[in-house]
Amino acid sequence: MGNFRPTPPCDLETGPLKARPPPPPSPYFHPPAPQSWFSWLVPLIFAANIAMFVYTMYYNDCPAHGNKDDCIFHKYLGRFSFQPFKENALLGPSSNTLVKLGGLEKKLVVEGGEGWRLLSCMWLHVGVVHLAANMLSLLFIGIRLEQEFGFVRIGVLYLLAGFGGSLLSALHAKSTVSVGASGALFGLLGAMLSELLTNWTIYANKCAALFSLVIVIAINLAVGFLPGVDNSAHIGGFISGFLIGFILLIRPQFGYVSRRYIPPGYEIKRKPKHKCYQYLYGITSLVLLILG
Repeated sequence: MGNFRPTPPCDLETGPLKARPPPPPSPYFHPPAPQSWFSWLVPLIFAANIAMFVYTMYYNDCPAHGNKDDCIFHKYLGRFSFQPFKENALLGPSSNTLVKLGGLEKKLVVEGGEGWRLLSCMWLHVGVVHLAANMLSLLFIGIRLEQEFGFVRIGVLYLLAGFGGSLLSALHAKSTVSVGASGALFGLLGAMLSELLTNWTIYANKCAALFSLVIVIAINLAVGFLPGVDNSAHIGGFISGFLIGFILLIRPQFGYVSRRYIPPGYEIKRKPKHKCYQYLYGITSLVLLILG
């Protein structure tokens, strides 16, 4: 017998029925996952703080300004040796050196008109212990934020939060000199909290994220109440960063789809890019910053 092919079904009016094509795939309306920014500004800030501390110790030159036998590790470090423990228990330079290089002192800012010290003090540190604690916090917090929001927003946030911390420190300053990047670092913590609140809809474990962040902030603020620590710079930086975060770190709400990701010919009902409370947070924070 020859090959037998079944006859396709036939309609008396239209002829043989043709096979239906497969249905088109459902349109893809979701934007691609955002790519992380390459973090280079935070490592640069890290390197600048290290370099500034090395120069501070070079300028300090403990053996040349006193009894070299009192300088810590003078046999190994030479002019980079630290001041005696009775002057600086954190392994660092003298207070006079910090003032000369830009440390924050209320009298010089208010009466001397040296307002530049509100920014220069952010790049100085009392000692190795102070520097190590701040730089570890900077790498732990700053790199993640820069990868998510880019160097422009994080750079502006870092400088403005540090300025806010220095400003409140100058208003409540004692007779001692105030230095350190703590105000800017607390600003990053405050911005993380405001970012969580303003972008609430995109977080899956909202309460867990909020609780863990509040615990970290509370612990860091509690350290500021120890003797010899200027907590006013911490509070000022935190408040500044908290308000700035509502303005700079706003994200589109969950479910928002940009029109450029919708295929041609499809019309769907899109959500607005931001919720009303996000705009309210941003406007209120901007007003408070201007008034402050």
